[in-house]
Amino acid sequence: MEGLFKLSTYNFELPQELIAQYPAQKRDESRLLVIHRKPFKLEHRLFRDVVDYFEPGDVLVLNKSKVIKARLFVHRKTGGKVELLVVHIRDERTFEALAKPGRKAKPDEVLFVGDHRLRVLERLENGKRLVEIETDTNIWELLEGYGRPPLPPYIRREPLPEDEERYQTVFAEVPGSIAAPTAGLHFTVELLNRLKEKGVRICYVILHVGVGTFKPIRVEDIRQHKMDPEYFEIPDETAEAVLEAKSSGHRVTLCGTTVTRSMETWALGEGPQKGWTSLFIHPPFKFKVADRLITNFHLPKSTPLILTAAFAGLENVLRAYKEAIRRKYRFFSYGDATLVV
Repeated sequence: MEGLFKLSTYNFELPQELIAQYPAQKRDESRLLVIHRKPFKLEHRLFRDVVDYFEPGDVLVLNKSKVIKARLFVHRKTGGKVELLVVHIRDERTFEALAKPGRKAKPDEVLFVGDHRLRVLERLENGKRLVEIETDTNIWELLEGYGRPPLPPYIRREPLPEDEERYQTVFAEVPGSIAAPTAGLHFTVELLNRLKEKGVRICYVILHVGVGTFKPIRVEDIRQHKMDPEYFEIPDETAEAVLEAKSSGHRVTLCGTTVTRSMETWALGEGPQKGWTSLFIHPPFKFKVADRLITNFHLPKSTPLILTAAFAGLENVLRAYKEAIRRKYRFFSYGDATLVV
């Protein structure tokens, strides 16, 4: 049991060439590794085959948070350039951002983007800055006009125009995430319709993906790691559908670690249906909602990988990842998917 709490337990060697730099040609043409937990078995399918694993009355829960164009390239009075990553919007004129290079953007400094002025109000914890828009615009107009998609750093290229569509789920509605809920990227409208026609009830939550999802674990004992809070909402319709499925023997499939953290936060002690969650799911967590999990392949030593191990079993995950590497599955945000049953 103690080994489950050691960060080094969740490490694996991944060849760099398996880190997907571009999405699959079509969303549902990604590969799907189906992981059967008991007894352990692997199946190799395409994502569009996921329909075969659902029965009438089953529930699928997706995250409809929308990725904002959170990367802003601004310049200083000196002409020097600074990249701001907007990580939290306080109101229409004030936001929190990470600055790169980190030593730039000092308190009271004025920054410029297009015809607009931004003022750094103060330094916050963890290297963040509190920034105010001084000209006649709001943060949404600013990001729409000048922002770029916040592709993760392991995608070693600049964003392309097509990333604005592909780094976004087809069901995204509510702006607020600084990264895509990537397990949902594989779904097409046609695939969702096929599931509905089969009698699957599709429901949604909102969890705005923030820096907490990607915050690296810097302690060997994972129980000491603290997640940064992220905002979530579970509509009444979703809560009712899940409770009905649970009471009638139907299965609930959660798409992604963000959906899982939202639903399990709610399920713990009859928690709130909206608010902030800092839930870090790690072994030996007792899942109350998830019967099955759709998720991508995750970074070594990351909180999403540890959540997957808590659900699927650490040994099962490591065996599955080893086989996925051998068969050259594509990893991370634009990579392939797994279905844990």
